[in-house]
Amino acid sequence: MKVVFVEIGMGVDLHGQDVTEACVRAARNAIQHNSMPGLREFLPGRDINNMRVNVKLGVPADADKVNIEKVKSVFPYGQVTVEVVPGGLLCSSGVVLPDKGDRNDLVYIVNAAVEVGYEPGDSA
Repeated sequence: MKVVFVEIGMGVDLHGQDVTEACVRAARNAIQHNSMPGLREFLPGRDINNMRVNVKLGVPADADKVNIEKVKSVFPYGQVTVEVVPGGLLCSSGVVLPDKGDRNDLVYIVNAAVEVGYEPGDSA
């Protein structure tokens, strides 16, 4: 893949220990302040659907519980792949709030690296 840019994000689930929510927030954080009006010029066929989006998530726990399809839904265009790797951070929130879905006091912090680019050989 020819990478055009890489963005970094962080997402947190403060209460409820929902690792997918932290992953979605990290992915959104990585792309939320971007506009790529010139990207089509680089894409095969100038087609936004030929954009490749590779998402790598550093997840501290419950990696097997990440809903990959929900993370993919953050990205409105392109062909999206998601890879979950060990990373991120667990820390204490200092309080357990059962009404917020807490099972314990853990805060899930996830890091995201989002690569955007294209495959030079893709058809026009």
